[in-house]
Amino acid sequence: MRFVGTCYRAHDPRWSFKPTSGEGAAIRGARFNPKGVPALYLGLSIMTAIKEISQGLPHRLDPTVLCSYDVDCDDVIDLTTEQGRAAASVSVSEIACDWAWALALGDRPVSWAIHDRLVSQGAAGIVVPSYAPGADAEDRNLVLWDWGSALPHQVEVFDPSGRLPRDQLSWR
Repeated sequence: MRFVGTCYRAHDPRWSFKPTSGEGAAIRGARFNPKGVPALYLGLSIMTAIKEISQGLPHRLDPTVLCSYDVDCDDVIDLTTEQGRAAASVSVSEIACDWAWALALGDRPVSWAIHDRLVSQGAAGIVVPSYAPGADAEDRNLVLWDWGSALPHQVEVFDPSGRLPRDQLSWR
């Protein structure tokens, strides 16, 4: 499917000069990307982005930079429906696995197999439920493995006033 819309992400301020890099997720891997593979995790709503960054601690939020993204991306698979999961041969147990615990044990999370299979089939990303503490059925994320500044996998941070820094030394 083609995903066109506005998404959101709350960043650690130290890395807000690279809001579309995906390098942070590559450092140790995350739910849907193996270690060494960049991925861009975006909430489909502002509140989903806040739930993701706070991880259930809404009254103890570290400083963040909240950004909006304009997304126009082809080759996205919607794994939020039974029909979408069946078409992609993805199970709910794969999506919902305790990936962080698997990493802590030194195991490869089963959710990484989703990345392996779908990228090999040409997928640029997936829409998935949020598993952040406090997330409800309406909280969803867009996870991208293939994106850039041009179509067909275009992602642009919305910064018309140029407020985001150019590097770690260029805060205005």
